[in-house]
Amino acid sequence: MTAAALPLFRQSVKDEWIDYNGHLSEAYYVLVFGFATDALMAETGLGPEYREASGCSLYTVEAHVRYLNEIDRDSELVVRTTVLGADTKKVRFLHEMFVGDTEGDPVATEELFALHVDQATGRSAPLPEAVRDRLTALTDPAPEWAGRGIREV
Repeated sequence: MTAAALPLFRQSVKDEWIDYNGHLSEAYYVLVFGFATDALMAETGLGPEYREASGCSLYTVEAHVRYLNEIDRDSELVVRTTVLGADTKKVRFLHEMFVGDTEGDPVATEELFALHVDQATGRSAPLPEAVRDRLTALTDPAPEWAGRGIREV
């Protein structure tokens, strides 16, 4: 499996997600990215059945969101996910959000660092080998903006 094989996540903007400026409210960018993370988990073997059977899940421990453009009411969003790396207990990946299709520049991005956690103990736990292999097979190079922090004023 290659990164290109990862399905795109699609979501329509809902009216209640529009803020007082007439655009998608910042919290809903993160909500949509969260749905895309759920899709990545399901695609790689960490979906609901796995979580119920194992008591383990991915926990986001760090995220960096960039709001690059406003999103209007009734927009159709497309999120492309890229896995940047995975090891025994950790996964680093990113989402790029587009309006309509993946042509042109993204309207927002989110880079995430997640740990595989045993929910009974609250401690990190090794990923199943098959899941780690799927994540590793999806790994692509990081875009130039990944890994950057917030700019100073």
